[in-house]
Amino acid sequence: MEGIRLETDRLILRQPALDDFEPLCELMGDEVTTRFIGGVQSPPIVWRSLCGIVGHWALRGYGFFSVIEKESGAWLGRIGPWFPHGWPQPEVGWSLNRASWGRGYATEAAAATMDYVFDELGWRDVIHLIHADNAASQAVAAKLGSRNSGEEVEVAGFGFLVDVWGQSARDWRRHRKALAG
Repeated sequence: MEGIRLETDRLILRQPALDDFEPLCELMGDEVTTRFIGGVQSPPIVWRSLCGIVGHWALRGYGFFSVIEKESGAWLGRIGPWFPHGWPQPEVGWSLNRASWGRGYATEAAAATMDYVFDELGWRDVIHLIHADNAASQAVAAKLGSRNSGEEVEVAGFGFLVDVWGQSARDWRRHRKALAG
């Protein structure tokens, strides 16, 4: 499982490590940060979540990356490809700690992840499951070129509804060129 690492101008996206547990507890303990992703979790539940992320890597060969700010070495959150049991299809999802909001990190890391899932994993399309009230995540998805499909699904195991956003690999490549140009 070692060795998969993505880099952007400001970020390192690497596979999760044991050192990520405490900052993940902080992220998942923040009521504002977690309001659209299932709510606050206690450290024992966060531990199970981290183990699930590591297990996802072992079983599927991909999963959430830990997002590290290059300049400070700070752990900012998790972003990556995700396809747990009960999901409608593979997703690129993101959750960053509140201190890093508004700096473009989610879009930067998600764009690198989109390149990865289409170029390395060979995905044909991608979704983002976003709560209807989560304007910040909707803005990230729109910057990536994804659109709300109008479909609403229940998040398996959590019991709340989310909108399905997404795009095809072809649309992403066209949008990526526009972002670069």
